[in-house]
Amino acid sequence: MSRFLLAIALLAPATAMAAPGGVPELPPYQMRAAQPAGDRLQPGRDPRAVFEHSCGYCHLAGGMGTNLLTKQMMMIKRPPSDGLLTNRRDLTANYVKAVVRGGKGAMPAQTRVDLTDAELNAVAAYLAQKPAKGKK
Repeated sequence: MSRFLLAIALLAPATAMAAPGGVPELPPYQMRAAQPAGDRLQPGRDPRAVFEHSCGYCHLAGGMGTNLLTKQMMMIKRPPSDGLLTNRRDLTANYVKAVVRGGKGAMPAQTRVDLTDAELNAVAAYLAQKPAKGKK
């Protein structure tokens, strides 16, 4: 009986802190996007959808990867918007692939189970496709 009362006492503050009207929606970086349709081992899947599914929980707005990169960008006098990988104009496909497979800083290396070679090629091309600032 005392365990039951202890459990209720521990849960009571959490219940009192719940938002009015129910549970608030999670921010986008905490919601993993749906896996895009198609064979993970074959090219041709939507690269943006692959990025959002496989990388978004860290690299969408508010994610830990974005927050860390934003801090780094600001330290080297670059705009905070460069913390979002999709805003970067200095990424090459080879660099993206090297960081994804080898890891960097707080980012762990991603295996071929996490992100297949076809998916990595799509994401790398997606992030590297933007022309450098001032060039078109």
